[in-house]
Amino acid sequence: MKSLNWLALFAACALPFAASPGLAQDYPNKSIRIIVPFPAGTGPDANARQIAAKMGPALGQTVVIENRPGAAGQIGTDAAAKAAPDGYTLYMGFTSTISIQPYVYSKLPYNAERDFAPVSLVGVLRTGMIAHPSVPAKDAREFIALSKAQPDLLNAATQGIGTYSHLSGEWFTTLSGAKLKFIAYNTNSPYADLMAGQVQVMFDGMPAAVGNIKAGKLKVLAISGKTRHPTFPDVPTFTEMGIPDFDPVAWLGLFAPAGTPQAILDKVGAAVAQGVKAPDFIEQWRTFGGDPVGSTPAEFSAFIKADQAKWSAVIKRAGVKLD
Repeated sequence: MKSLNWLALFAACALPFAASPGLAQDYPNKSIRIIVPFPAGTGPDANARQIAAKMGPALGQTVVIENRPGAAGQIGTDAAAKAAPDGYTLYMGFTSTISIQPYVYSKLPYNAERDFAPVSLVGVLRTGMIAHPSVPAKDAREFIALSKAQPDLLNAATQGIGTYSHLSGEWFTTLSGAKLKFIAYNTNSPYADLMAGQVQVMFDGMPAAVGNIKAGKLKVLAISGKTRHPTFPDVPTFTEMGIPDFDPVAWLGLFAPAGTPQAILDKVGAAVAQGVKAPDFIEQWRTFGGDPVGSTPAEFSAFIKADQAKWSAVIKRAGVKLD
C-alpha cells in the first residue's frame, strides 16, 4: 500500500514536467507582457515598445509593455525575476541592470545570472564622447592632449556615481590617461549644463544626444564600435583614436524567468530576430546611433558574459561600491 502511495505521489509530481513540452508547443495562446524597469516615455521604454510591436505579429499574440520603474531599475527587475517561467512574462534587460549593478551593489533583490534566461540581444547603442562645441578639440586624441596640458580645465558630467556615464568616463581615463573631473548630477539630467558649457564633456549612449548633435548644440569627438556608424560617418571610432580597448555599448535584450522551457525561449528569440530585420526597425535604430542585432539565446548568453567581464573590471579599477 505504501509503495502505491509513493507511486501516486511520484506521478502527481511528474505531471507538470510531462506537460511542459505540450505547453511550449501551444505557446503562445494569450497575450504576453514585457516588464521594463524604467518609466514610460524614457529611451529604454521607447526601444522596448519598438521591438514589442514587431514581436506581436510574429508570435500571433498581443505583446504589451508593463513599466515597473524604481530603484534604478531594481524594482522591475526583481518583479520579473520572480514571475512564473511560462513565457507570458518577459523582461527587457539593460547594461545597467544586468552588467553593471551586480558589481556595484553587494546586495540586490535579484541575481542576474541565476534568475534569468537570456532570450535575444535586441540591439546595441553606440556610446559617444559628447562635448560642448566650445571645447577646442576636434576629436578624442586632441581632447586627451588638451586635458593633459590643462588638467583643471575639463569637467565630465555623469548621471551619478556608478552609472553608465560615470563608469564609461572612468574606463576612458584609465586607458587614455586623460585628466577629467567628474561631476555627478544624480537625479537631474546633465544635458542642460552640457549644452550651456558649464561642463565640457559626457560619455553617454547616442540616443539621448542625437537631436542636439544634429542641431549643432553638441558635438561628438569619438564613438564606440569597431567601425564608424552610418548615421555619423564623420565621427571616428575610439579604435581610430588609438584606444581600441575602450568600447562601451549600451544594450537592451530580452530575458525570461529562469526555468522557462527552451522551446519557448527559442520561439520568442526567433520573433525578436525576425523583428529586428524589418527595414523600418533598422531605420529607426540607425537614426539614433543604434545597431539592431537579434541573437539566439546561446549567442546572447555569451555576449552577456563578455560584457559583464568588461564592466566588472572597470568597476573594480574605479573602486566603486554603492552599499
